[in-house]
Amino acid sequence: MRFLHTMVRVTDIDQSLDFYCNKLGLKEVRRKEVPQGRYTLVFLAAPGQADVAEIELTYNWDPEPYGEGRNFGHLAFEVEDIYATCERLMAGGVTINRPPRDGYMAFVRSPDNVSVELLQKGGPKAPAEPWASMANTGKW
Repeated sequence: MRFLHTMVRVTDIDQSLDFYCNKLGLKEVRRKEVPQGRYTLVFLAAPGQADVAEIELTYNWDPEPYGEGRNFGHLAFEVEDIYATCERLMAGGVTINRPPRDGYMAFVRSPDNVSVELLQKGGPKAPAEPWASMANTGKW
């Protein structure tokens, strides 16, 4: 398993980039605009450390109040085999909140309700049961 990023929701992308880049010294390593989902993702890393860990700034185009820590999104880990990882977690009593229906991404929650994203290393695996038809459970 390899730690990938921490996601933080932001209300003003320009103000946030000024803080993280101009003031803290992080560098933008990539950006993804998602018009159909009405959000922008900006990935930042310390200079020379983009392959170690990143911060993902998520800017939702429609305003939303984030009180009570809602601005913190999730931790993300790359895993060798998403299906085997989810099977092991379920066997240990962990609820798979967002199953890896696409063979690529799943979400679980810690005992303190911190969302943890699991991403398949190297791209999606072929969809497989029971995951392909498994519904979401709770929030993720």
